[in-house]
This record gives sequence, structure tokens and C-alpha cells, in this order.
Amino acid sequence: MELAVSTYHGYERNTRNHILPTLGKVGLRRLRPHHLDRLYDQKLHPSDGRRRLAPKTVYEVHLVISGALDDAVRRGLLTRNVALAASSPLQRSFHQLEKTAWTADQLRTFLAVAAGHRLFPALWLAANTGVRRSELLGLCWSDINFTKARLSIIRGLVAVGYELHESRGKTKNSRRSIDLDPTTLTVLRGWQAFQAATCTATGAENPERIFAEADGNPIHPQTVSQAFDRIVRRLDVPIISLHELRHTHGTLLIEAGIPVKVVSERLGHASPTFTIQTYQHVLPGMQAKAASTFEALISPAVPPAARSTGSGRRNTRRKIA
Repeated sequence: MELAVSTYHGYERNTRNHILPTLGKVGLRRLRPHHLDRLYDQKLHPSDGRRRLAPKTVYEVHLVISGALDDAVRRGLLTRNVALAASSPLQRSFHQLEKTAWTADQLRTFLAVAAGHRLFPALWLAANTGVRRSELLGLCWSDINFTKARLSIIRGLVAVGYELHESRGKTKNSRRSIDLDPTTLTVLRGWQAFQAATCTATGAENPERIFAEADGNPIHPQTVSQAFDRIVRRLDVPIISLHELRHTHGTLLIEAGIPVKVVSERLGHASPTFTIQTYQHVLPGMQAKAASTFEALISPAVPPAARSTGSGRRNTRRKIA
């Protein structure tokens, strides 16, 4: 199986920084589940003053170890994979820290201040589509259909060390189309005109990428994140990361009653189930609203006009039956 460059780099980093310092001197046949339990506990609850790792990172460390031991079993070097007996931090049992999301008012405050920044079009597009940072910077002008008001996500741009690499998306659902609103189209047309005027004035070629440096080279992902962080620190709003701008987009849509499946497709999630797990803190209020809505449809105490549409459908079905 061919790994993405960023995935390979992550495996290599976890091996070098977290696995080898603790398990590097333990013989393969002497490795036991308690060695792994101790490693995971040290990373989750360090006693030497080091920074604790997030449960997701420890789980990724576990996957690297388990995969390596699976390979050793296939090659006949081991008779069993001891990682299967270790108390690994299972992904489904992670303590989910509730992500921070802005309200619509807070997002409007941010966008109003960001309007004076050179990267405003990028920040606006991120806020109004929920695209990942890598997807945002991988966009080319050919990915926008202004007539159909649609944006195609077909690639990403990731930083591995100091080098930039194109990626093909985190999951198969990452390659998707996103409908754009009229205001976003206006922002993008204005940015395209500004970019073309700048190139005309400087004699440079029009860049293929939507968001590029003045010389046409791709913008480094950290440049966008740092610009976002600097703007946020100037405002009286909760401090969030650029990635949580994506979370804000999803949260506001679900709170507004947009179906989870639609939000899932828009964000490029692997499945609607993942979307539900991610935004479950938003759903309880929607469940209550759903109960009230259904009550209004069938309760005799509710005026007929308030449920005429629903009752009309039911009567039609009865007649057909």
C-alpha cells in the first residue's frame, strides 16, 4: 500500500520520538503487553514534566506498533502480536474534548476585521465552506465553476517539514463539490481581478492556484494559520484555531437545521456517522426541537393550520391506500 507523504512522515516521527526511546532496547521476542501499557501511560500521563500527548496521538503510536508486530508475525519472526493484548487507547473510548466553535455573531466580528488583510479571501472561503487548510491552499482557479456556483475539491497542499507536497485527500469522500453562495462568488471574483491586475502591473504570469504568493509560488500553510491567529488575538472572541473555523461552519449549519448528511458531504467526512460523533454536542437541542415539531404535527391541541401540510399528506396516502 502506498502511503501519502504526510502519513509516512507522521509514522516516522512517532517512531523516532515516542517508540524507539522507550522500546528501542527491548528485544522483539521479549516484548510484552505491559511494556506497551507502560509506554501509553507515560505518554498520556507523563511524570517527568514533559508535555502529555493527546489520546489520538497515543492511539496513532499504538497503530504503528501493532502494524509492525503484525508484519513480524507474517514473516514468522513472532507467533503473536502482543499489541492486541495491551490496554491500548481505543479510538472509540477517547475522552472527546469539546471543540470550540464561534457563534454567528463572533464569526461576523472576525470576518469584519479580517477584511483588511491580504489573505481575507482565503479566510472568507474557509469560513463559508468549511474546507480544510490543505484543501484551501490546493485550490486552482480551474476548480471553480462560476456559472454553476460550485467549488471542486480534488487535491490538497500539505507541509512535510519545510517542503510542500500535494495530497489527494484524507478519505475518498474528500474529493467533492461544494455549492457556493453569491457573496462568496463575489469575493472570489474580486480576488481574481486583483490578482490579474497585480500580475499585469508586475509582468508576472497569472498563477494557477487561487491563493499564491506574489511570485506565484504556493502559500505555506503556516502562513495562513499564523495570520488567522494574529487576527483572533486582537478580538474579544474565544481563541480558536484555524481548523476550528471548519468546526464552526459545521456547527452553525447543524444548529440551523441543515440535515447531517448534507453537512457531512459538504465537509467531506468519511460518513454521516462521523459527523454525528463530531457534532453530538449540538444534537441534543435539535432532538428536543424534533420532538416538539412532531408533537405539533399530531397533537389535537395544535391548530389545524399549523399542521395542514402534514395532515394533507396523510389524507392523500389514506385515499390512495
